[in-house]
Amino acid sequence: MSEPKAADPPQGGVPTVRLDQFLQLAGVAGTGGQAKVLIQSGEVLVDGVLETRRRRQLSPGAAVSVGGEEFEIAAPADA
Repeated sequence: MSEPKAADPPQGGVPTVRLDQFLQLAGVAGTGGQAKVLIQSGEVLVDGVLETRRRRQLSPGAAVSVGGEEFEIAAPADA
């Protein structure tokens, strides 16, 4: 099984990661299916707003809340 990859940087050059991939990388969800269920059941907030799109692109600085935990998207170390 391969690790999820961050999406290619959009035109602004800012790297992004999909919400479902981030939940896996953060250890909140063990699989993509678990991430999908969390997102679509209304348990995930992005910047304080309910998010139900699993392919939502997250940029550095975005805040993700799920299950009482809050995470902030950090820029890659090489950026």
